[in-house]
Amino acid sequence: MESADETGIHVVDDIGDPEIREVDAQQRRIQAFSVGLEGAGDRKTIGTVIYKSIYTVILSKKFNLLIPFGPLAIFVQKKTNQNGWVFILGLLGIMPLAERLGYTTEQLAFYSGPTIGGLLNATFGNATELIISIYALRTGRIRVVQLSLLGSLLSNLLFVLGIAFFSGGIVRKEQVFNKATAVVDSGLLLMAVMGLLFPASLHSTGTEVHLGVSELALSRVSSCVLLLAYVASIIFQLKNIKHLEGNQHGEILYSGDQDQDQDQDEEGEAPPEISKWESVIWLGITAAAISILSEYLVDAIEGTSLAWGVPVAFISVILLPIGGNTAAVTTSVMFAMKDKLDVSLGVAIGSSTQISMFIIPFCVVVGWIFGRPVDLNFQLFETATLFMTVLFVAFMMQEGTSNYFKGLMLLFCYVLVAASYFVHEDPSS
Repeated sequence: MESADETGIHVVDDIGDPEIREVDAQQRRIQAFSVGLEGAGDRKTIGTVIYKSIYTVILSKKFNLLIPFGPLAIFVQKKTNQNGWVFILGLLGIMPLAERLGYTTEQLAFYSGPTIGGLLNATFGNATELIISIYALRTGRIRVVQLSLLGSLLSNLLFVLGIAFFSGGIVRKEQVFNKATAVVDSGLLLMAVMGLLFPASLHSTGTEVHLGVSELALSRVSSCVLLLAYVASIIFQLKNIKHLEGNQHGEILYSGDQDQDQDQDEEGEAPPEISKWESVIWLGITAAAISILSEYLVDAIEGTSLAWGVPVAFISVILLPIGGNTAAVTTSVMFAMKDKLDVSLGVAIGSSTQISMFIIPFCVVVGWIFGRPVDLNFQLFETATLFMTVLFVAFMMQEGTSNYFKGLMLLFCYVLVAASYFVHEDPSS
Protein backbone atom coordinates (compact mmCIF):
# COMPACT_ATOMS: atom_id res chain seq x y z
CA MET A 1 0.00 0.00 0.00
CA GLU A 2 1.25 3.48 -0.76
CA SER A 3 0.19 7.02 0.05
CA ALA A 4 1.28 10.49 -1.12
CA ASP A 5 3.13 12.91 1.12
CA GLU A 6 3.19 16.75 0.78
CA THR A 7 5.89 16.66 -1.90
CA GLY A 8 3.79 14.49 -4.17
CA ILE A 9 6.19 11.49 -3.95
CA HIS A 10 4.58 8.16 -3.22
CA VAL A 11 5.60 6.71 0.13
CA VAL A 12 5.61 2.96 0.18
CA ASP A 13 4.27 1.25 3.28
CA ASP A 14 5.54 -2.17 2.31
CA ILE A 15 9.30 -1.77 2.02
CA GLY A 16 10.04 -5.44 1.81
CA ASP A 17 9.90 -5.60 -2.01
CA PRO A 18 13.34 -4.68 -3.50
CA GLU A 19 11.81 -3.37 -6.73
CA ILE A 20 9.51 -1.02 -4.85
CA ARG A 21 12.42 0.19 -2.73
CA GLU A 22 14.47 0.91 -5.89
CA VAL A 23 11.63 2.90 -7.49
CA ASP A 24 11.17 4.91 -4.28
CA ALA A 25 14.91 5.67 -4.05
CA GLN A 26 14.98 6.78 -7.71
CA GLN A 27 12.06 9.18 -7.13
CA ARG A 28 13.84 10.68 -4.14
CA ARG A 29 17.07 11.13 -6.12
CA ILE A 30 15.15 12.96 -8.85
CA GLN A 31 13.54 15.26 -6.26
CA ALA A 32 16.92 15.99 -4.61
CA PHE A 33 18.44 16.79 -8.03
CA SER A 34 15.56 19.19 -8.83
CA VAL A 35 15.94 20.96 -5.49
CA GLY A 36 19.67 21.30 -6.15
CA LEU A 37 19.00 22.86 -9.54
CA GLU A 38 16.55 25.31 -7.96
CA GLY A 39 19.17 26.28 -5.33
CA ALA A 40 21.79 26.80 -8.00
CA GLY A 41 19.32 28.91 -9.95
CA ASP A 42 18.69 31.08 -6.87
CA ARG A 43 22.42 31.55 -6.36
CA LYS A 44 22.82 32.42 -10.03
CA THR A 45 19.99 34.94 -9.78
CA ILE A 46 21.55 36.61 -6.72
CA GLY A 47 24.89 36.77 -8.47
CA THR A 48 23.26 38.32 -11.54
CA VAL A 49 21.51 40.96 -9.43
CA ILE A 50 24.74 41.88 -7.63
CA TYR A 51 26.68 42.12 -10.90
CA LYS A 52 23.95 44.18 -12.55
CA SER A 53 23.87 46.55 -9.56
CA ILE A 54 27.64 47.00 -9.57
CA TYR A 55 27.65 47.54 -13.32
CA THR A 56 24.84 50.11 -13.17
CA VAL A 57 26.27 52.13 -10.29
CA ILE A 58 30.03 51.78 -10.82
CA LEU A 59 31.12 50.19 -14.10
CA SER A 60 28.75 51.96 -16.49
CA LYS A 61 30.34 55.41 -16.00
CA LYS A 62 33.84 56.20 -17.29
CA PHE A 63 34.12 58.94 -14.69
CA ASN A 64 34.24 56.23 -12.02
CA LEU A 65 37.68 55.19 -13.28
CA LEU A 66 38.92 57.83 -10.84
CA ILE A 67 37.63 55.87 -7.82
CA PRO A 68 40.86 53.82 -7.37
CA PHE A 69 42.74 57.07 -6.71
CA GLY A 70 41.01 57.14 -3.30
CA PRO A 71 42.59 53.91 -1.99
CA LEU A 72 45.83 54.98 -3.65
CA ALA A 73 45.79 58.20 -1.58
CA ILE A 74 45.44 56.15 1.61
CA PHE A 75 48.30 53.87 0.52
CA VAL A 76 50.56 56.85 -0.24
CA GLN A 77 49.77 58.40 3.14
CA LYS A 78 50.58 55.16 4.98
CA LYS A 79 53.81 54.48 3.08
CA THR A 80 55.31 57.90 2.27
CA ASN A 81 53.33 60.54 4.21
CA GLN A 82 53.69 62.95 1.28
CA ASN A 83 50.73 65.21 1.94
CA GLY A 84 50.78 66.91 -1.45
CA TRP A 85 50.25 63.64 -3.30
CA VAL A 86 47.72 62.45 -0.71
CA PHE A 87 45.67 65.61 -1.27
CA ILE A 88 45.74 65.37 -5.08
CA LEU A 89 44.93 61.65 -5.17
CA GLY A 90 42.25 61.99 -2.50
CA LEU A 91 40.64 64.86 -4.36
CA LEU A 92 40.54 62.80 -7.58
CA GLY A 93 39.11 59.82 -5.71
CA ILE A 94 36.37 61.73 -3.93
CA MET A 95 34.98 63.38 -7.08
CA PRO A 96 33.26 60.27 -8.56
CA LEU A 97 32.11 59.21 -5.08
CA ALA A 98 30.37 62.55 -4.61
CA GLU A 99 28.66 62.15 -7.99
CA ARG A 100 27.53 58.60 -7.17
CA LEU A 101 26.17 59.75 -3.81
CA GLY A 102 23.91 62.17 -5.65
CA TYR A 103 22.91 59.43 -8.10
CA THR A 104 21.90 56.94 -5.39
CA THR A 105 19.94 59.66 -3.60
CA GLU A 106 18.10 60.41 -6.82
CA GLN A 107 17.31 56.70 -7.32
CA LEU A 108 15.99 56.40 -3.75
CA ALA A 109 13.79 59.44 -4.30
CA PHE A 110 11.92 57.52 -7.03
CA TYR A 111 10.44 55.20 -4.39
CA SER A 112 9.58 57.80 -1.75
CA GLY A 113 7.23 60.19 -3.55
CA PRO A 114 7.79 63.87 -4.37
CA THR A 115 7.66 65.17 -0.79
CA ILE A 116 10.07 62.72 0.83
CA GLY A 117 12.11 62.66 -2.37
CA GLY A 118 12.56 66.40 -2.18
CA LEU A 119 13.64 66.18 1.44
CA LEU A 120 16.10 63.39 0.62
CA ASN A 121 17.70 65.43 -2.11
CA ALA A 122 17.75 68.49 0.13
CA THR A 123 19.52 66.46 2.82
CA PHE A 124 22.05 64.65 0.64
CA GLY A 125 22.48 67.27 -2.08
CA ASN A 126 25.63 68.60 -0.40
CA ALA A 127 26.47 65.52 1.65
CA THR A 128 30.13 65.60 0.62
CA GLU A 129 30.62 69.09 2.02
CA LEU A 130 28.69 68.13 5.15
CA ILE A 131 30.79 64.99 5.75
CA ILE A 132 34.06 66.88 5.31
CA SER A 133 32.83 69.63 7.63
CA ILE A 134 31.72 67.23 10.36
CA TYR A 135 35.08 65.44 10.35
CA ALA A 136 36.99 68.73 10.44
CA LEU A 137 34.73 69.91 13.24
CA ARG A 138 35.23 66.70 15.20
CA THR A 139 39.01 67.12 15.02
CA GLY A 140 38.88 70.77 16.08
CA ARG A 141 39.67 72.28 12.67
CA ILE A 142 36.99 74.96 12.87
CA ARG A 143 38.72 77.24 10.38
CA VAL A 144 38.82 74.45 7.77
CA VAL A 145 35.06 74.05 8.20
CA GLN A 146 34.47 77.74 7.57
CA LEU A 147 36.82 78.03 4.61
CA SER A 148 35.69 74.85 2.84
CA LEU A 149 32.01 75.82 3.06
CA LEU A 150 32.82 79.34 1.92
CA GLY A 151 34.72 77.84 -1.00
CA SER A 152 31.72 75.70 -1.98
CA LEU A 153 29.53 78.82 -2.00
CA LEU A 154 31.94 80.82 -4.16
CA SER A 155 32.48 77.89 -6.52
CA ASN A 156 28.76 77.32 -7.04
CA LEU A 157 27.87 80.98 -7.45
CA LEU A 158 30.71 81.99 -9.76
CA PHE A 159 32.28 78.95 -11.41
CA VAL A 160 29.34 76.52 -11.77
CA LEU A 161 26.83 79.23 -12.70
CA GLY A 162 29.34 81.01 -14.91
CA ILE A 163 30.24 77.96 -16.94
CA ALA A 164 26.53 77.14 -17.30
CA PHE A 165 25.77 80.64 -18.64
CA PHE A 166 28.77 80.48 -20.96
CA SER A 167 28.07 77.01 -22.40
CA GLY A 168 24.37 77.79 -22.86
CA GLY A 169 25.21 81.12 -24.49
CA ILE A 170 27.43 79.39 -27.05
CA VAL A 171 24.54 77.19 -28.19
CA ARG A 172 21.90 79.95 -28.08
CA LYS A 173 22.39 83.69 -28.29
CA GLU A 174 20.14 84.36 -25.29
CA GLN A 175 18.42 82.12 -22.78
CA VAL A 176 15.52 82.85 -20.44
CA PHE A 177 15.01 81.55 -16.91
CA ASN A 178 12.40 81.99 -14.18
CA LYS A 179 13.05 85.48 -12.83
CA ALA A 180 10.71 85.08 -9.83
CA THR A 181 12.63 82.02 -8.66
CA ALA A 182 15.93 83.84 -9.06
CA VAL A 183 14.66 86.72 -6.91
CA VAL A 184 13.63 84.36 -4.10
CA ASP A 185 16.97 82.55 -4.28
CA SER A 186 18.85 85.84 -4.14
CA GLY A 187 16.81 86.91 -1.12
CA LEU A 188 17.67 83.72 0.76
CA LEU A 189 21.34 84.12 -0.06
CA LEU A 190 21.35 87.74 1.12
CA MET A 191 19.67 86.66 4.36
CA ALA A 192 22.44 84.13 4.90
CA VAL A 193 25.10 86.76 4.17
CA MET A 194 23.49 89.00 6.78
CA GLY A 195 23.89 86.19 9.30
CA LEU A 196 27.63 86.08 8.51
CA LEU A 197 28.12 89.83 8.22
CA PHE A 198 26.89 90.83 11.69
CA PRO A 199 29.26 88.64 13.76
CA ALA A 200 32.22 89.62 11.53
CA SER A 201 31.39 93.32 11.87
CA LEU A 202 30.90 92.98 15.62
CA HIS A 203 34.32 91.35 15.95
CA SER A 204 36.11 93.77 13.60
CA THR A 205 34.77 96.92 15.25
CA GLY A 206 35.44 95.63 18.77
CA THR A 207 31.96 96.67 19.96
CA GLU A 208 31.02 93.47 21.77
CA VAL A 209 29.28 93.92 25.09
CA HIS A 210 31.09 90.87 26.43
CA LEU A 211 34.36 90.25 24.59
CA GLY A 212 34.42 86.82 22.94
CA VAL A 213 30.99 85.91 24.30
CA SER A 214 28.62 88.23 22.46
CA GLU A 215 29.96 87.19 19.05
CA LEU A 216 29.47 83.49 19.76
CA ALA A 217 26.00 84.05 21.23
CA LEU A 218 24.95 86.13 18.22
CA SER A 219 26.24 83.41 15.88
CA ARG A 220 24.23 80.71 17.64
CA VAL A 221 21.03 82.76 17.66
CA SER A 222 21.52 83.69 14.00
CA SER A 223 22.12 80.04 13.10
CA CYS A 224 18.84 78.99 14.72
CA VAL A 225 17.00 81.74 12.83
CA LEU A 226 18.58 80.70 9.51
CA LEU A 227 17.69 77.06 10.10
CA LEU A 228 14.07 77.98 10.85
CA ALA A 229 13.96 80.14 7.73
CA TYR A 230 15.35 77.28 5.64
CA VAL A 231 12.81 74.80 7.03
CA ALA A 232 10.03 77.33 6.34
CA SER A 233 11.24 77.72 2.74
CA ILE A 234 11.20 73.93 2.25
CA ILE A 235 7.68 73.61 3.69
CA PHE A 236 6.49 76.44 1.49
CA GLN A 237 7.98 74.86 -1.62
CA LEU A 238 6.61 71.39 -0.85
CA LYS A 239 3.11 72.74 -0.29
CA ASN A 240 3.14 75.02 -3.32
CA ILE A 241 5.30 73.05 -5.72
CA LYS A 242 2.38 72.25 -8.04
CA HIS A 243 1.34 75.88 -8.24
CA LEU A 244 4.77 77.29 -9.04
CA GLU A 245 5.13 78.08 -12.69
CA GLY A 246 6.75 75.26 -14.61
CA ASN A 247 7.64 73.57 -11.33
CA GLN A 248 10.85 75.59 -11.42
CA HIS A 249 10.96 76.72 -7.80
CA GLY A 250 11.41 73.14 -6.67
CA GLU A 251 14.92 73.24 -8.04
CA ILE A 252 16.14 74.59 -4.69
CA LEU A 253 15.09 71.36 -3.02
CA TYR A 254 16.59 69.08 -5.58
CA SER A 255 19.98 70.82 -5.75
CA GLY A 256 20.58 69.39 -9.18
CA ASP A 257 20.32 65.73 -8.17
CA GLN A 258 16.88 65.30 -9.70
CA ASP A 259 18.05 66.69 -13.01
CA GLN A 260 17.48 63.48 -14.94
CA ASP A 261 13.79 63.64 -14.05
CA GLN A 262 13.65 67.11 -15.61
CA ASP A 263 15.33 65.77 -18.73
CA GLN A 264 12.49 63.34 -19.20
CA ASP A 265 9.72 65.94 -19.22
CA GLU A 266 9.25 65.71 -22.96
CA GLU A 267 9.81 61.97 -23.31
CA GLY A 268 8.04 60.75 -20.17
CA GLU A 269 9.43 59.92 -16.75
CA ALA A 270 12.36 57.50 -16.79
CA PRO A 271 12.08 54.49 -14.47
CA PRO A 272 14.61 53.96 -11.66
CA GLU A 273 17.72 52.01 -12.62
CA ILE A 274 18.19 50.21 -9.29
CA SER A 275 15.82 48.96 -6.59
CA LYS A 276 14.97 50.72 -3.35
CA TRP A 277 17.18 48.53 -1.17
CA GLU A 278 20.01 48.73 -3.66
CA SER A 279 19.74 52.52 -3.42
CA VAL A 280 19.88 52.38 0.39
CA ILE A 281 22.89 50.03 0.37
CA TRP A 282 24.82 52.06 -2.21
CA LEU A 283 23.95 55.27 -0.38
CA GLY A 284 25.54 53.86 2.75
CA ILE A 285 28.59 52.56 0.86
CA THR A 286 29.32 55.84 -0.93
CA ALA A 287 28.73 57.92 2.21
CA ALA A 288 31.10 55.67 4.19
CA ALA A 289 33.75 55.86 1.45
CA ILE A 290 33.51 59.66 1.33
CA SER A 291 33.72 59.79 5.13
CA ILE A 292 36.92 57.72 5.16
CA LEU A 293 38.53 59.63 2.31
CA SER A 294 37.57 63.02 3.74
CA GLU A 295 39.67 62.25 6.84
CA TYR A 296 42.80 61.92 4.73
CA LEU A 297 41.92 65.01 2.68
CA VAL A 298 41.42 67.21 5.72
CA ASP A 299 44.51 65.84 7.48
CA ALA A 300 46.63 66.58 4.40
CA ILE A 301 45.63 70.25 4.00
CA GLU A 302 48.23 71.78 6.33
CA GLY A 303 51.01 69.51 5.07
CA THR A 304 50.10 70.32 1.48
CA SER A 305 50.22 74.02 2.28
CA LEU A 306 53.75 73.67 3.65
CA ALA A 307 54.91 71.40 0.82
CA TRP A 308 53.58 73.61 -1.97
CA GLY A 309 54.13 76.97 -0.29
CA VAL A 310 50.46 77.82 -0.86
CA PRO A 311 48.19 79.42 1.80
CA VAL A 312 45.81 77.11 3.63
CA ALA A 313 42.99 79.49 2.66
CA PHE A 314 43.65 78.92 -1.07
CA ILE A 315 43.62 75.12 -0.66
CA SER A 316 40.45 75.15 1.47
CA VAL A 317 38.49 77.77 -0.49
CA ILE A 318 39.56 77.06 -4.08
CA LEU A 319 40.92 73.50 -4.38
CA LEU A 320 38.96 71.49 -1.80
CA PRO A 321 35.45 72.35 -3.19
CA ILE A 322 36.43 70.77 -6.53
CA GLY A 323 35.71 67.37 -5.02
CA GLY A 324 32.07 68.13 -4.33
CA ASN A 325 31.30 70.33 -7.33
CA THR A 326 32.54 68.27 -10.27
CA ALA A 327 29.18 66.61 -10.84
CA ALA A 328 27.44 69.99 -10.48
CA VAL A 329 29.56 71.45 -13.27
CA THR A 330 28.75 68.55 -15.61
CA THR A 331 25.03 68.74 -14.86
CA SER A 332 24.85 72.52 -15.24
CA VAL A 333 26.60 72.50 -18.60
CA MET A 334 24.48 69.64 -19.93
CA PHE A 335 21.15 71.27 -19.13
CA ALA A 336 22.25 74.77 -20.11
CA MET A 337 23.14 73.46 -23.56
CA LYS A 338 19.68 71.84 -23.73
CA ASP A 339 18.12 75.26 -23.01
CA LYS A 340 16.95 74.14 -19.57
CA LEU A 341 18.64 76.91 -17.68
CA ASP A 342 16.30 76.72 -14.69
CA VAL A 343 17.70 73.27 -13.92
CA SER A 344 21.23 74.68 -14.07
CA LEU A 345 20.18 77.47 -11.71
CA GLY A 346 18.75 74.85 -9.38
CA VAL A 347 22.12 73.10 -9.31
CA ALA A 348 24.22 76.22 -8.67
CA ILE A 349 21.97 78.59 -6.74
CA GLY A 350 19.97 75.87 -4.99
CA SER A 351 23.11 74.21 -3.71
CA SER A 352 24.47 77.57 -2.50
CA THR A 353 21.21 78.30 -0.69
CA GLN A 354 21.37 74.96 1.06
CA ILE A 355 24.98 75.45 2.16
CA SER A 356 24.44 78.99 3.45
CA MET A 357 21.01 78.47 5.06
CA PHE A 358 21.40 74.92 6.33
CA ILE A 359 24.90 73.43 6.43
CA ILE A 360 26.75 76.44 7.88
CA PRO A 361 24.17 77.08 10.66
CA PHE A 362 23.94 73.33 11.25
CA CYS A 363 27.70 73.16 11.88
CA VAL A 364 27.39 76.01 14.40
CA VAL A 365 24.61 74.18 16.25
CA VAL A 366 26.53 70.87 16.19
CA GLY A 367 29.58 72.67 17.57
CA TRP A 368 27.39 74.20 20.25
CA ILE A 369 26.13 70.75 21.27
CA PHE A 370 29.64 69.27 21.44
CA GLY A 371 31.20 72.27 23.14
CA ARG A 372 33.08 73.61 20.10
CA PRO A 373 33.15 77.42 19.74
CA VAL A 374 32.00 77.46 16.10
CA ASP A 375 30.70 80.88 15.09
CA LEU A 376 29.58 82.75 11.98
CA ASN A 377 32.57 85.09 12.04
CA PHE A 378 34.30 84.06 8.81
CA GLN A 379 36.67 87.05 9.20
CA LEU A 380 36.26 90.35 7.40
CA PHE A 381 38.07 89.46 4.15
CA GLU A 382 36.14 86.21 3.63
CA THR A 383 32.78 87.80 4.47
CA ALA A 384 33.49 90.69 2.09
CA THR A 385 34.25 88.32 -0.82
CA LEU A 386 31.03 86.40 -0.22
CA PHE A 387 28.97 89.58 0.15
CA MET A 388 30.27 91.03 -3.13
CA THR A 389 29.77 87.68 -4.87
CA VAL A 390 26.11 87.41 -3.84
CA LEU A 391 25.45 91.00 -4.90
CA PHE A 392 27.14 90.44 -8.27
CA VAL A 393 25.20 87.21 -8.95
CA ALA A 394 21.91 88.88 -7.96
CA PHE A 395 22.72 91.70 -10.38
CA MET A 396 23.43 89.19 -13.17
CA MET A 397 20.06 87.48 -12.68
CA GLN A 398 17.80 90.51 -12.31
CA GLU A 399 16.76 90.54 -15.98
CA GLY A 400 15.84 86.85 -16.13
CA THR A 401 18.11 86.26 -19.16
CA SER A 402 21.62 84.97 -19.73
CA ASN A 403 24.24 84.89 -22.47
CA TYR A 404 27.83 83.80 -22.90
CA PHE A 405 29.18 87.22 -21.89
CA LYS A 406 27.47 87.04 -18.48
CA GLY A 407 29.04 83.63 -18.06
CA LEU A 408 32.46 85.05 -18.88
CA MET A 409 31.98 87.83 -16.33
CA LEU A 410 31.15 85.29 -13.62
CA LEU A 411 34.18 83.17 -14.53
CA PHE A 412 36.48 86.22 -14.54
CA CYS A 413 35.18 87.11 -11.08
CA TYR A 414 36.01 83.61 -9.88
CA VAL A 415 39.56 84.02 -11.20
CA LEU A 416 39.83 87.28 -9.25
CA VAL A 417 38.63 85.56 -6.08
CA ALA A 418 41.09 82.68 -6.59
CA ALA A 419 43.94 85.14 -7.13
CA SER A 420 43.03 87.06 -3.97
CA TYR A 421 43.07 83.89 -1.85
CA PHE A 422 46.39 82.83 -3.38
CA VAL A 423 48.00 85.88 -1.78
CA HIS A 424 45.82 85.96 1.33
CA GLU A 425 47.35 84.77 4.57
CA ASP A 426 44.63 83.66 6.95
CA PRO A 427 45.14 85.47 10.28
CA SER A 428 43.98 82.47 12.30
CA SER A 429 46.34 79.98 10.63
